[in-house]
Amino acid sequence: MQLLSWNIQWGRGMDGQVDPARIIRTIHQLGEFDVICLQEVAVNFPDLPGSRGENQVAELSAQLPGYTVIYGAATDIPNRHGGRSLFGNAIFTRLPVGQVWRHLLPWQAELATPSMQRVLVEAVVTTDIGPLRIMTTHLEYYSQHQREIQIDVIRHLHQEACAMSQRKFLAEERGKTFEVFPRPAEAILCGDLNFPATAPEHAQILAPFNDGTSSFHDAWSILNPGMPHAPTVGIHPVDFVDRPECYDFVLITSGLVKHLKTHGIDAETKASDHQPVWIELR
Repeated sequence: MQLLSWNIQWGRGMDGQVDPARIIRTIHQLGEFDVICLQEVAVNFPDLPGSRGENQVAELSAQLPGYTVIYGAATDIPNRHGGRSLFGNAIFTRLPVGQVWRHLLPWQAELATPSMQRVLVEAVVTTDIGPLRIMTTHLEYYSQHQREIQIDVIRHLHQEACAMSQRKFLAEERGKTFEVFPRPAEAILCGDLNFPATAPEHAQILAPFNDGTSSFHDAWSILNPGMPHAPTVGIHPVDFVDRPECYDFVLITSGLVKHLKTHGIDAETKASDHQPVWIELR
């Protein structure tokens, strides 16, 4: 199973042009991925630089036939043109999809610090190595305090899911709202986490659980022990980091470590201000 994660900056490349088709072309050049997780996907957001207000979920979906799309809007606001603008994360997958969740993350008031609503999108997919939960998110940029709170909630949701994995199927509830669907303990968490690999938030999200819950492991570190993370932002100059850093991660639970074979980063593309990252499980 191959999974790619990429903050696409609403399809806006380093040339300032918004081109969702270029995003898909770049992904296809990198490989044929079973799961594609994208952050900063916009719908009807004409005031974003370079945007025409396109429905990027629809445009990306049209170029990924055979994929199911799961979109989670973190931002849902009225725009100045009489419509509503959406901004969030999306999972595209050609694997069978089970239950789906869209978790709005905490957004505490910090009156002197810019911030925005964030979301964690979660879906169960069926793979050759069993059912997995795919989670993608985009944490707060300006506030470490907000990120720490969001990480705590993501870890709590993971604990909740691991406990839920023990639920039993109830035949009498088939086809009803209380029907039990798998919510497996094994999971992949990916996205733009908006902190460098040396930040305390990195240790926070990877910390062992004290109740036996399966911990997260950094896919890069598993395959490159002791090596600094390769950068995923700032390879091409941007205004939000002063040197190349790794902000984009793929984290996997303990039971998947033995299946991890590849971790890749495309350092060449300029189709976004972030670089795509991917893993392969066998």
